[in-house]
Amino acid sequence: MKTGLVLSGGGARGAYQVGVLKAVADLHPKHATNPFTIISGTSAGALNAVALASSANNFRLGVKKVEKIWTNLHVNRVVKARGIDLMVNGARLGLSLLSRRFAQERSMALLDNAPLRDLLSHTIRFDNIQKRIDAGLLDAVAVTATSYATGNSVSFFQGNESLNCWRRNKRIGVPSRLAVEHLLASTAIPGVFPAEKVGRQYFGDGSLRQLAPLSSALKLGAERILVVGVRGHSKSRIAARRDHPPSLAQTVGHIFNSAFIDTLENDVDNLVRVNEALGILANEAPHFESKTLKPVDMLVIRPSIDLDELASEHIGDLPFGLRRVLKAMGANTKGGGGSLASYLMFEAAFCRELIQCGYEDAMRDREAVEDFFGLSK
Repeated sequence: MKTGLVLSGGGARGAYQVGVLKAVADLHPKHATNPFTIISGTSAGALNAVALASSANNFRLGVKKVEKIWTNLHVNRVVKARGIDLMVNGARLGLSLLSRRFAQERSMALLDNAPLRDLLSHTIRFDNIQKRIDAGLLDAVAVTATSYATGNSVSFFQGNESLNCWRRNKRIGVPSRLAVEHLLASTAIPGVFPAEKVGRQYFGDGSLRQLAPLSSALKLGAERILVVGVRGHSKSRIAARRDHPPSLAQTVGHIFNSAFIDTLENDVDNLVRVNEALGILANEAPHFESKTLKPVDMLVIRPSIDLDELASEHIGDLPFGLRRVLKAMGANTKGGGGSLASYLMFEAAFCRELIQCGYEDAMRDREAVEDFFGLSK
């Protein structure tokens, strides 16, 4: 049975996925190969997906390599976050509103992600992906981005020759030789990171128009799926005091949640309903057999902590310039706008806590994880 792995977007929240994968690796034999035939990732999840695929010959070692990236992370290794950089980029954004010619010269964004390009180029062995596919250790790995030209959700996939492209409801699958530009395209949050050119088109974050995040893995042949989400458990309660208008940080945080989290949760719910319907149909009409609809075994693991609250506690770890921008937008240590901060908190201390949380959450569901992979004794 082909097992798929779906890693959602979420900026710095992607560190949580590493903790879950670390637990999965510890539950497998020490030198086990990659247990996932198909790996699909979007935005930050795309970085983890491709890094994992390149080390499919030794799953535990591959997870350790990805963990090393996150535990040694600093904002300055992802973006240029000095005060002068933010001022220059902010000025360029302002000028782009006044001059169309200026806006056409380059992709406008608040943050310059040139350091991320350099980091990915030096830490991920893209050439190894095809080697793992040719060795039969992997069927396919997919990275999803959004085309600004067409509005399509495009899944760039690298896999064996038996896989075909697809086109359905603004969702397209395109066979590709994955490279750093695909990852930068998938992570290009509008207004925050610049759009990335792939081929003849510019692309932005894959979560923008991804209405069915599970579809890529299913199209590539996955028969069961492990989904690692980044929706944190909210501890917030309705306050008795009079509410205040939301800050800009809170507003943007809600927009990010809608793009990165809500669509995945809706797609998971849809698959659950389809599985239930097929189960009822099997009981009521045992002789009926569909050639296109089959139940998909699915395991979903999500954070058990409030990620907004955790990010608020770490705002002081950010570089001064970025910290000032976030505070000016309303993201502060008292909890306001922590959701936005959690997407940009590319700091080792925050990432380590998320990795630990992911590990503990997966181990807490150890029985379900072992049953999913057939590891139960």
